[in-house]
Amino acid sequence: MNPMNPQLASIYEPSRTQCVPFLQFCDTKMEGQQRGRGVRMRGGRGRGRGQNRGRGRRGQIHMQIPNAIRATIVDHVVNHGLTMAEAGRRVQPNVGRTTVNSIIQTFRRENRIERQPRRGGRGPLFTPQQEEAICAMVIANNAIRLREIQSAVIEDGNVFGNIESVSVATIDRVLKRNEMRMKQLYNVPFERNGERLKEIRHQYVQRVLELEAREPLHTFIYVDEAGC
Repeated sequence: MNPMNPQLASIYEPSRTQCVPFLQFCDTKMEGQQRGRGVRMRGGRGRGRGQNRGRGRRGQIHMQIPNAIRATIVDHVVNHGLTMAEAGRRVQPNVGRTTVNSIIQTFRRENRIERQPRRGGRGPLFTPQQEEAICAMVIANNAIRLREIQSAVIEDGNVFGNIESVSVATIDRVLKRNEMRMKQLYNVPFERNGERLKEIRHQYVQRVLELEAREPLHTFIYVDEAGC
């Protein structure tokens, strides 16, 4: 009898399977079931709180393709005859074959490469002319408050005839969009610039200059009265 080839012998070598005691298997299974909600082994939708919620593939992020890259993809497929997978790898960042297919189908059906503008939702509340009128209120009176602008907009039936109600937050966004800033008003005591306080400030400066001129050098520690 001829001896068996060592390579074949390794194939026919009986497999060594490690046996797990039945009680240990049951304990492991029960431990996985007692972990609470959100335990998922394979497939299905996860029920963990805040973990990959939403539709679509797990962890997938929707990427908007710029119009320049869309035009390049159409040129690769239509004019140069590349496959959709090859065209997706020719651009940076790479685009998946499914996205390339969607771009090509849109081009062939609608003869369009650019993305359509976003639709839905409420349009702008104010027209450009109305936003200019709001900015003019601030220019005329920089100390005006947002609620005063709100009242003026609602009461003005000429320029803002189509506006029945508007929030203070909307007016604030209009001013920020037009790079308008408003002053913050606060009360100033009349004695702040009195003669007595001016003399106290002068004495303080003189005292600091004297201490800085002495030897050894002094270290100044300032304490805020409001924090005491």
